[in-house]
Amino acid sequence: MNPPRRSSDLDRRQFLQRLAAAGLLAVPGAGVLSACATAGGGATGAVEGERSAQNPLGVAVDAPLDVVIFKGGYGDEYALFHQSLYERQYPGAQISHTATTQIAQEMQPRFVAGNPPDVLDDSGAQKIEYATLVNEDQLADLAPLLDAPSVDDPNVPVRDTLLPGVIESGTFGDRCLMLNYVYETFAVWYSKPLFEQNGWQVPTTWDEMMAVCEQIKAAGISPFAYGGTNAGDYLIDLNLGAAIKQGGLDVVRNIDNLEPGAWKQDTVVAATQGIEEMVRKGYFMPGSEALKHTEAQTAWVQGQAAFYVSGSWLENEMKGIAPEGFTMTAAPVPLLDSGGAMPATALRTQPAEAFVVPARAKNVNGGLEYVRLMLSKEGAAEFAELTASVPATRGATASAQKTPALESVSAALDAAGDDVFSWKFRIWYAPFSQVLKTETTNLLAGRINADTYLSTLQAESDRIAADDSIPKYQR
Repeated sequence: MNPPRRSSDLDRRQFLQRLAAAGLLAVPGAGVLSACATAGGGATGAVEGERSAQNPLGVAVDAPLDVVIFKGGYGDEYALFHQSLYERQYPGAQISHTATTQIAQEMQPRFVAGNPPDVLDDSGAQKIEYATLVNEDQLADLAPLLDAPSVDDPNVPVRDTLLPGVIESGTFGDRCLMLNYVYETFAVWYSKPLFEQNGWQVPTTWDEMMAVCEQIKAAGISPFAYGGTNAGDYLIDLNLGAAIKQGGLDVVRNIDNLEPGAWKQDTVVAATQGIEEMVRKGYFMPGSEALKHTEAQTAWVQGQAAFYVSGSWLENEMKGIAPEGFTMTAAPVPLLDSGGAMPATALRTQPAEAFVVPARAKNVNGGLEYVRLMLSKEGAAEFAELTASVPATRGATASAQKTPALESVSAALDAAGDDVFSWKFRIWYAPFSQVLKTETTNLLAGRINADTYLSTLQAESDRIAADDSIPKYQR
């Protein structure tokens, strides 16, 4: 990928203005805007300790550690366990633990003030957009962490313990700036007992999906539910996922690379027209547009819908809500037809839950060490058990006690093998996410057709490509 333009000389005012321009911050009063201290990269003033075999990153053993966790679908119980690993290693260190869903609102002022936490799980709908932090040089390079010996084997560096795509997903230009801790798998979810009781077949092609949707609708159940107020864009996995599986990886490369006509590729058009047909036939649960994702998911586990498109955090998010015996099961997005460039078992895997170490943190080395401990087999296996999700560490689920959803995800990943794909345009270009959410919701509500939808997304891609002020990346 081409390196981004650097902006390490930006001051607080410029950083704040960029956040506001990106729609991430309501512009505050002149008192804050008039502050003018350096907010660029570098770890000046960060505490350091003596490096050794036991302390390869040079942690100041008694320095406090400030950890901020996004308390979303994965909760924060896993983070408390990871903090216990740090406390065991550095018993003299005090850890400040903050769990919140309001990452941007609570953390932006700290970045602006030059007082960010030492570790930040920058995730959720209210995250600070990654491109903003990267372009303003706010994040520490993770190369020292990746090159450090792993906790479990000092002869193996951390980078060699990670699943495929984890480092790439956090790399901007020539620097890895975030560690996406969860190896999220995106799928079409269903209740295995419900399908078995009704004799419904899990589809592998679009025609099969349309046929089973008709059977489901005839049984008085909506084929699909979705959360239109905040997560209607989950459904992009259906059309874009099917398009990529049908046409091959060049389809997504063209989209990520902002190529002219990328959103008008044949398989993208065909799959999106398929979504339009599903809308016309009433295959989406009435009222979905007005629901939050958790409300739509609740309706799904209550039997009001048969399918739900989401990531592998779903079971953990529905813990205590899904009835006993629901047996949440993951299936790959169907192919457009049986002649796809990728097999029916291919999956979208998107390393996510971005952990970053701010460049101006007081304890940068401690932040790096915290992430190293998270990636240990002990830390990763505990995460897998607590969240029913796959962490970034190779082999982490081998010894974990698996729930039905984690079992099905693990089996799906085994079946997919190397046939996995992901997209990066939403990470690289923050404005795309809002356009995608708005237009996908409009498509699902029947307010626009497939052609209008794709034309709007292509226009946004062309606009970003032509804007010289936006750093560009390539796959």
